[in-house]
Amino acid sequence: MQEITILTEGDLRKIVQLDLAAVECVEGAFHALATKPVIMPPILRLDIPESRGEVDVKTAYIPGLDGFAIKISPGFFDNPRLGLPSTNGMMVLLSTKTGLVQALLLDNGYLTDVRTAAAGAVAANHLARRDASAVAVLGAGMQARLQLQALALIRPVCKARLWARDFAKAEVVARQLTSNLGFPVTPCKDVPKAISGSQIIVTTTPADQPILMSEWLEPGQHITAMGSDAEHKNEVDPSAIARADVYVADSLKQTLRLGELHHAVTAGTVPSDKVFPELGEIIAGLKQGRTSETQITICDLTGTGIQDTAIATLAFARSQSEKVGTIFAAAGSSSDFAPRGADC
Repeated sequence: MQEITILTEGDLRKIVQLDLAAVECVEGAFHALATKPVIMPPILRLDIPESRGEVDVKTAYIPGLDGFAIKISPGFFDNPRLGLPSTNGMMVLLSTKTGLVQALLLDNGYLTDVRTAAAGAVAANHLARRDASAVAVLGAGMQARLQLQALALIRPVCKARLWARDFAKAEVVARQLTSNLGFPVTPCKDVPKAISGSQIIVTTTPADQPILMSEWLEPGQHITAMGSDAEHKNEVDPSAIARADVYVADSLKQTLRLGELHHAVTAGTVPSDKVFPELGEIIAGLKQGRTSETQITICDLTGTGIQDTAIATLAFARSQSEKVGTIFAAAGSSSDFAPRGADC
């Protein structure tokens, strides 16, 4: 009889948090992408323009792991007007030996939020100055909050600035982050003021026109661009990619198709055949990242299936050790459900 572990968002919040363990999990995934024969097919994407909606399906097989995840990740960006979150979704973890379902992770996008923020911390940890203490975040959604929280895990952040098109929302989020993180987060009405003097800049919006211009950048800054995960999205001025001393992709194939690099190539500021390092290669010591405190570095994060397999595997392992979730006997009747720890 096949047993499937069903994990709700509530279950997952108990066993997986945005902490150093999550950052290490995602860092290990990037390292594997650079050093192992990982199989990671292109993202399957569906756009629903009438609702400003999109759905991405991502997956990856990492040799040595017992399971691989398939993630369905919708993003409907008008949802906040309806009082709904803009992102949700779920993951399915399947056995690499039999293909049978091991776990159904009904996370509503929570694990994606965690692994995306963790990836931002990984990027900054390997590319930002070690003494980076001032951060600028562009955007005021969930990732704006989580990216700043993640950065505080790996750098001595003592102040931050927050910009959003809706300044009133920026004010509310800044107050909440100041209270939650213990250092001042200041709302800003314009981007140049937000990024001036910041050693780390994170873009977290679904913008389809650049909001961060090349001429505003200062020596020594690191930019993590994580909002451009579709062909039409573009947060960073294409000229900034050419100006950067170091440009790094999470997956070069993906950033050439979906990321900021895609727009730089289209604009002609970067040759289409230029070879750039990937984040995993820098983590593994195969390629060089920042070499001086004055360099401008950019990391283009489009989101990879290997991150989803890694975080889903972590969640499943913890559910087993901590006996969290509900067991479903797939070959039995509809009554074959039992919470962890209950008599079966």
